[in-house]
Amino acid sequence: MNKNGKKTSQLHAYTQIRDKILNGEYEGGTKLTEVNLAESMGISRTPVREAIRRLEQEGLIKNKKVFKPTETDMRYLFEMRILIESYSAKKAARYMIDEQISQLRDCVHQAKTSTDTEEIIYQNKRFHDLIVKESRNPLMIENVEHMQAIIYLFSRAVVSHKRPFLVEEHEQICQAIADHNPEKAGDLMKAHLEADLEFALNIVT
Repeated sequence: MNKNGKKTSQLHAYTQIRDKILNGEYEGGTKLTEVNLAESMGISRTPVREAIRRLEQEGLIKNKKVFKPTETDMRYLFEMRILIESYSAKKAARYMIDEQISQLRDCVHQAKTSTDTEEIIYQNKRFHDLIVKESRNPLMIENVEHMQAIIYLFSRAVVSHKRPFLVEEHEQICQAIADHNPEKAGDLMKAHLEADLEFALNIVT
């Protein structure tokens, strides 16, 4: 197989496995073996091995099993998110221009008016990503990017189980940013993520 074919097989394996983890087809704790995965996809074990290695780096696979977070894992993740995103919300309130605030408002509007779970998950991610970008700190942005796969799993759980006031809290954060009130924006983001954590913990436990 040439290099292009090898890369294509690796990407195919990675995408297939990742999508099945993210959509819940492979549940947390599911053991993934190279042999079974390779057979199911009709490819050799080598690209599957590379795909698993990449997914381990993203945190979706641990010890050859689909990552199933403990309460401690969840608290650690959200502690990091709260530190970064509360800070980012404060910076957004100081520096976001009208055009960017309009994008935030659009996220809220799309999530509020949609009945499609995937669309709401997407708008939830878009909302948080726009704010994190305003940290203007490459290390913070990179850290959040590294956590994106795990964050997505929690977002899916929170949205699909219809956490109360999720979109309304986004609306309040957006308004605090539009009002250029950094302390309020930071406090609202902290409370928002704490509510996400407690809701997610209730689902898991």
